[in-house]
Amino acid sequence: MMGSLVSYLYVLSAVLFVFSLKWMSEVKTSRRGNWAGGAGMLIAVVATMIAYKTQHLDLVIIAMVVGTAIGIPIALKLPMTAVPQRTAMSHAFGSLAVALVGTAEYYQRLPEIDTFTMTVLAAEMILGYLTFTGSTIAFLKLQEMISGKPLIYKGRNIVSGLIVAIALGSAIGLIIAPTHPYFLPILVVAALLFGFLLVMGIGGADMPTVIAILNSYAGLSAAALGFVLDNQVLIVAGTLDGASGFILAILMCKAMNRSFASVLFGGFGATAAGQGAAVSGEIRPLSVEDAYIILEGASSVVFVPGYGLAVSQAQQAARELGEVLEKRGAEVSYGIHPVAGRMPGHMNVLLAEANVPYDQLIEAEQINAKMATTDVCVVIGANDVVNPAAQEDASSPLYGMPIIEVHKSRTVIVLKRSMRPGFAGVENPLFFKNNTRMLFGDAKATLQALVAEFAEK
Repeated sequence: MMGSLVSYLYVLSAVLFVFSLKWMSEVKTSRRGNWAGGAGMLIAVVATMIAYKTQHLDLVIIAMVVGTAIGIPIALKLPMTAVPQRTAMSHAFGSLAVALVGTAEYYQRLPEIDTFTMTVLAAEMILGYLTFTGSTIAFLKLQEMISGKPLIYKGRNIVSGLIVAIALGSAIGLIIAPTHPYFLPILVVAALLFGFLLVMGIGGADMPTVIAILNSYAGLSAAALGFVLDNQVLIVAGTLDGASGFILAILMCKAMNRSFASVLFGGFGATAAGQGAAVSGEIRPLSVEDAYIILEGASSVVFVPGYGLAVSQAQQAARELGEVLEKRGAEVSYGIHPVAGRMPGHMNVLLAEANVPYDQLIEAEQINAKMATTDVCVVIGANDVVNPAAQEDASSPLYGMPIIEVHKSRTVIVLKRSMRPGFAGVENPLFFKNNTRMLFGDAKATLQALVAEFAEK
């Protein structure tokens, strides 16, 4: 009877996970998807507690209470700018937990461990440990505690290939001789080192794709552990996580016109001819009053948000200005680049939080078709995703990446704190074009000042 209950709960949990992914693929149903995923995980935990005899239930309860006490304040107080970093650390802790459980299972099952179990455990530990260090480096890059530029050095492919060979050789050694005392430590060290080099060799502009890849690795590691533990819901959840992360990474590589392999093993700058042509020209600064005059006469306005919008928490102010322009008869939309921000869907989440209508969020390819007839593009903190060097300069590390072609609109107003390059470290010739005006200052304060200008007129 109890076994049947657990099976039903696991099926319900798996169904909720599937619906969670489905609903989170659309902005308007993403909240529902988030709740479904949380409910599915809660049911899975309860079912697992019922299914397995626990020797120290008190320790499990204490761990759950501590985790809840830490997690809830983080979720409530964490600024949107830090969500990518938190996601990276979630991958790090989750993959480390899976890897440690796999390591514990290895030692518990010795010396009778069978070939299939050892094979799965070896794969699971490699994925888990490399995801841990890779996610940690991703966090450090996203937090700008270390440089976002790729670590490029002579012979890097040989070094990485050698480390992978050592990890795989150790895994094969464990499968053949599970009781050998040195194979597991060598495997762990090689996996940790490869995860470090993997993400260190990827440029900051590729971080959204890196997050998706690491998400895939963490899921596949969990799925492998599910086979070892004979836990169906862990297999289902891990497989869904791994497959969705992998598909998302491929889609984002396509959106950036990058091969999956080039991003995984090199990233921006790894194969680039240089840092791009020197950029020079005249900067045309703008005052809030001048920007008001330009916007007041516009019949079509496209807002293009980037990480700067997240930093200044300017999404509410952007929506308010958009509503003001709509009331004056302007057509307003928001151009969303798939890799704007620091993680997939970053801009969608921010604008949804500000209650921007879903039908005004337009993907890059669709919004580009309207650029030639757009009166004003307001770029809010975006840099790399609107950089025309991606189309005009073959020596640029960004060359070939699809961008939002704001430079084709009649007037571009760029809201920016300074002339500092974007996360990829590449200068932007957009700022020097004849139809571009720079509006320096904090994005939120600037947008609020523009709203106030309209209110006064």
